[in-house]
Amino acid sequence: MMIGSDYVLEAHNIYHTTEVDTGGCLSASGTSALVLKGVHLSVHSGEVMAILGSKGSGKRALLDVISRRAEGSTRGQVLLNGTPLTKNLFQQRCAYVTQNCDFVPGLTVSQTLQHTPSILSGYLKSSKVRQILADLALSQVSSKRVEYLNISEKRRLAIGVQLVRDPVMLLLDEPTYGLDPLSAYLLISILSNCAKKSGCGILLSLEKPRSDVFPFLDRALFLCLGGAVYSGSTRAMLEYFHAIGFPCPQLENPLMYYLCLSTVDRRSRDRFIESSQQIDALVDRFSRETSLPEAPINPQGANKIPLSYGKPGEFKVWGTLYVRLLAATFSCSHAGMKALFLRLFALPFMMGLIWLIYHQVGDDKQGFFSKNGMILNILGLSYGTGILTTISLFPIWRKKFAHEYSEGLYSGTTLLIAWNMVSMPFSFISAGLAAAAIYPIILDPIHPAGHPFLYILIAIWSSFVLAEQLCITFLLTFKSRMNTGIIVTYILCVCLILASGSVRSYKGLTPWLQDYSKGIHTRYSSSLLHSATFLQRPMNCTKGPGVECPEPKDFLLERLGVVKSQETTDIAVSVAFAIGMAFFNLILYLLPMPRCIRMKFRE
Repeated sequence: MMIGSDYVLEAHNIYHTTEVDTGGCLSASGTSALVLKGVHLSVHSGEVMAILGSKGSGKRALLDVISRRAEGSTRGQVLLNGTPLTKNLFQQRCAYVTQNCDFVPGLTVSQTLQHTPSILSGYLKSSKVRQILADLALSQVSSKRVEYLNISEKRRLAIGVQLVRDPVMLLLDEPTYGLDPLSAYLLISILSNCAKKSGCGILLSLEKPRSDVFPFLDRALFLCLGGAVYSGSTRAMLEYFHAIGFPCPQLENPLMYYLCLSTVDRRSRDRFIESSQQIDALVDRFSRETSLPEAPINPQGANKIPLSYGKPGEFKVWGTLYVRLLAATFSCSHAGMKALFLRLFALPFMMGLIWLIYHQVGDDKQGFFSKNGMILNILGLSYGTGILTTISLFPIWRKKFAHEYSEGLYSGTTLLIAWNMVSMPFSFISAGLAAAAIYPIILDPIHPAGHPFLYILIAIWSSFVLAEQLCITFLLTFKSRMNTGIIVTYILCVCLILASGSVRSYKGLTPWLQDYSKGIHTRYSSSLLHSATFLQRPMNCTKGPGVECPEPKDFLLERLGVVKSQETTDIAVSVAFAIGMAFFNLILYLLPMPRCIRMKFRE
């Protein structure tokens, strides 16, 4: 899609102080450092501008300031066509490509682009995807799974994901990092062609530019310790440095030559002092010779930038995420088969193990305890399968959400609605298969009563969903899936010990613990399983003469503190716990997160 207007991105007199947390989330202590000092730049539509500098020069900080992602205090102006570039405006009209190449496993290159949220849909979006594949030299790998791409293909795909949104300005953080020279040359040449073809302005940072990329760069900005040594056209660059007494030797790479000139020499104390003084002089010289007045804010510029363009509606994004989840689940790849197994067959497999162990258990006194152990294992494996499934599948989507949320595409609630719309049906079908696996060892074919299959189904399904939603809760703040799994496992183990009635009877609990157990899901799901197991059949006592056989109601009174289970209440409360936890997460994922948590998922 051609961009008719000439867009201009300007940054004037940028000062930025970054804050470094030293005390974590529980402490406000930290240190600050001035990382940008009066930086100016300008880039037009169709141009490629390189930000050059050694590590720590402030390249990423400048990109973060322009993209409105910077943490800390900033002074100066960032304008798009004379209009202040707010975070909302940047998200709608510009794009930022980080070094991360995180894609959803199982999707192909074409599917990854097709399932990227954008305002386009249908034939227009398909045409846009085909155009991007051709422009980025990805047509040959369009059917290749993203996990099998090499680093060069992943970088180009990450750029394509942003180009689907048709930005007027594209920022890239070290796009050639880790690439071999040929791949780096290919990438820069592709970006230059895309800029000229679409009219998109491109601003990228480079640390070690090669001479062969020089012809593709229209503008350059040399940074050292936050100060600008030069900012302007690459054609005028050679003349400027020649005029101030630093001509580029013949056969030298001008980009690397002036980059070395703008780098502090740390090999010795004397060289450090000498190079630092020289760089300060270069920064001051450039600042004096190119001093410009503050750029006026043009309120009329907003008329050239439709603020409603570039950001899809929430419902359209939900549909895109839903289709993306389904495509990843039904993908004919290792990642897809893993997701399908965990969602659909893991629970039946676990309950099949229960059937193998307990299918010959009798109903004598010893059998009570064996059946009790079976109930404990059913609950434990239902919880455990929910934990395993969630920590295996959800972190990928949580990380993807962190990146797309920073682009303003959708909220955490939108992601969770799409996730639950896929997960809930799968979990219900899986729980139904699991209940069918253990139903024969619970059903009494001679004296059937009640609805034991329904009790088993609700107990297994609600346990699985509760464990899943608990993991989702902690994955909002914990980046480590292992730590999340350990914490949720510990919480549910405590619930099993206190409220299941299978590890210890309620009679052995103190009164306050018995009261608190009423607020634990395990109490009600366990009650359903006990009801299905013990109240549906008469007890077959095989003890000797003179030994009284226990009645089921006596056993339930001892283990659960009730004579007869209230199955309707147990079903309603079990389902309420699972659904309520899902709604709690919908609200939780809408809340703003502390800075320490945002930074955790940023890279």
